[in-house]
Amino acid sequence: MDTTRDGASVPLPESRRLPRPKLAIVALLALILLTSLSESLYRLPLNRVIEKRLCREYYRTHGPSITHNGGTIDEKYCKLDAIQQSLAWYVGIMETLWIVGDFIMTIPLGFVAEKYGRRTVLWLNLVPRIFLLSWASVVGYFEDALPLKAIVAGPTLSVLGGNCVLNSIIYALAASLTDDNVIRATYFSWTNAVSYVVTFVGPGLAGATMSLNLFLPFLIGICLLLLAVPTVSLVEDPARKPPASEDEQRQPLISSPTLKAQTSRASILKPIIERFHTLHSIVRSHPRNLTLLLISFFLTALASSDTSLLAQYISKRYHWEFASAGYLLSAKAVINFTLLTFVIPGILRTRGSQGPSRSPSLSDRDNVRYARICLVISVLGALAISVAATAWLLFPSLLLYSLGSALPVFTLGLLKSPSVSPKDNDRPANSPDPEAHIFSIVMMVKILGSLVGAPLMAALWVRGIATGALGIPYVVSAALYVTAIVVFAGIRVRLVQ
Repeated sequence: MDTTRDGASVPLPESRRLPRPKLAIVALLALILLTSLSESLYRLPLNRVIEKRLCREYYRTHGPSITHNGGTIDEKYCKLDAIQQSLAWYVGIMETLWIVGDFIMTIPLGFVAEKYGRRTVLWLNLVPRIFLLSWASVVGYFEDALPLKAIVAGPTLSVLGGNCVLNSIIYALAASLTDDNVIRATYFSWTNAVSYVVTFVGPGLAGATMSLNLFLPFLIGICLLLLAVPTVSLVEDPARKPPASEDEQRQPLISSPTLKAQTSRASILKPIIERFHTLHSIVRSHPRNLTLLLISFFLTALASSDTSLLAQYISKRYHWEFASAGYLLSAKAVINFTLLTFVIPGILRTRGSQGPSRSPSLSDRDNVRYARICLVISVLGALAISVAATAWLLFPSLLLYSLGSALPVFTLGLLKSPSVSPKDNDRPANSPDPEAHIFSIVMMVKILGSLVGAPLMAALWVRGIATGALGIPYVVSAALYVTAIVVFAGIRVRLVQ
């Protein structure tokens, strides 16, 4: 899943800058729910669609007697190493293509957001998602008319925006709804709660619906995305300024990045290069803590790429059908929902209610402490998954792993803390409001980690199948989380008197 406000213009009124936070956060949560659920409904049946085609092609030459009347093959015969290795490569290639298109277009779509507004980019973001589900259905249904390789064309429209663009806008909008650190962290907790719960509730719903019809999850996902179109209309965009008053028109706007994005006739590369320079200057103006945070975001995004393998891992290692694997994944939803919706916000409210005399640095220390705890839990959870010999051992391992899902609440909460924000005399004089830029940088770093992680985890999974060490991807994930712990240890909290 990018925009900036004009730093040279008159500041927006507070009522404009913080518009009806309750309604605004509900609209954002609804948008996250619809887009995340549609994506979750897509993953599980996609695996089965590809596996079904690979299985049919394999037994066409290696065992025609396995094929039943009508050309169907029982799923239990599709867990052979050769079929699962090909499945891993197909899924890995599609994940990588989706991330590449999303990553390279993050900056250009930032200019689109500046000129036409964030809502326009959010609407545009729905197009590749609808196409992704529709194309998987078409390729899966017309088995004789379209080759299986055609399915990799599905993610190519991510150049219109993917998760990096969507998440950067959503988090920037959520951060702009309040100036209170506790409330902001609570909003982040809610957004993460919706995302994580949907991620693991979706497979159960996908498993139930694909048991009825393999293409039913795709259809439901498309309907959800169509519902997201009017939902975007309810999203408040503080960056969209009202018509300029006479006083505002006399302000010196020549150096405004927003004005440049709207009126510049220069080449496409020049503003993109200027934007990278702007992002670089913003990072340089911040303390070393921001650099360490960005490195930790990259490492954790890289490590969490193992999540996309869970369905394949369960199906292959324990010889389960994909629908059954979906039910097991959905069992994690209780822990995620309880943790991110009730426990974490409760902790934040308790910390925030200890009086105004409480130093802000203590809150930063809390964020750092809890983030380290989440990282340690993630290490233990990944290792437990890698060595779980049976499904009964896997289930508590998944629950343990899910306890680390609160990590983004605390790491994102540090982005605007005094320990990470630059001092007033270190801020670039001609820089636009860095708030949206910082979240764009974070999302780009995370998507870069996912970009590296998608093919890496696919390669590790293929290697694990070939050697029989199926837990290799999760051992590597644990090592990456350990590295993130080492990096995070370098963060120093600034004492504020």
